[in-house]
Amino acid sequence: MKAIIATDEAAGTAGMKLTERPQPHASINDVIVAVYASGFVPTELSWPSTWTDRVGQRRTPSIPGHEFAGVVTALGYGTTGLSLGQRVFGLTDWYRDGTLAEYLAVEARNLAPLAGDVEYTVGASLPISGLTAWQALFQHGRLQAGQSVLVHGAAGAVGSIVTQLGREFGAYVIGTGRSADRQKSLEFGASEFVDLANDSLEDIGHVDLVIDVIGGEIQKRSAGLLRPWGTLVSVVGPVEARPTDGLAIDFVVESDRAQLVEIVQRVRDGRVRTNIGNISMLDNAVAAFNSPERRTGKTIIRVRA
Repeated sequence: MKAIIATDEAAGTAGMKLTERPQPHASINDVIVAVYASGFVPTELSWPSTWTDRVGQRRTPSIPGHEFAGVVTALGYGTTGLSLGQRVFGLTDWYRDGTLAEYLAVEARNLAPLAGDVEYTVGASLPISGLTAWQALFQHGRLQAGQSVLVHGAAGAVGSIVTQLGREFGAYVIGTGRSADRQKSLEFGASEFVDLANDSLEDIGHVDLVIDVIGGEIQKRSAGLLRPWGTLVSVVGPVEARPTDGLAIDFVVESDRAQLVEIVQRVRDGRVRTNIGNISMLDNAVAAFNSPERRTGKTIIRVRA
């Protein structure tokens, strides 16, 4: 089968290439999925799980990509809840070969049904961004109606869904980003926008919750904006500056079928819009990942037409 592989950690996306790889087989509780569309997060090439297995052994060449949409083509022993020919989408295990390939072996529990009225490209754009947003707001941020939420990177793949979900659940959302992101952030539902290059972040006053996808100095300054007992949730690793009278949480997104169902239903009924940027075919994926142009949404790779 055709697949994108990564072999050189130092080379980043420039070290990826399209090649032929053996088609995977279904282990216990696995399914084989014919991948129709795949998402890709460039930072995963810096994750240890891309290069080593759970016991620290090298596993290169590895196939990157962890979010996808496709059709079930085979069921492993013990698999329940799914059927051959079913449309599915989901988030794969970090330590296994990923979704930038024509076929994928994945645990059935990591998949959710994808309705026929949702395009594969849309399904593939949701798992990491949608689950990260949902878990940041509700599991870790414990958002309540009427609270104020500061969303960094509000025009990005994660931030745009955080913004929409926060607005739906009754929060006052303040988005941040570059000046070019202002209109897009407001269209996704932010009530205010802070241009991090030209506006003063501190002018917004105090907030109940910060969702941070940037880190660094912006994260440190954001910790000081929290009201007592507020929460800073980081999706970019350990928190560097903890709020004086609040909570600081960092987490790694986890697959959750029920949450995927909640998210895709919101896409179907129009409560959530996806934030897809460039769509490329698998044959052109490496060039798309190495494009010098700024990404304005999630890059999706169409594996099958």
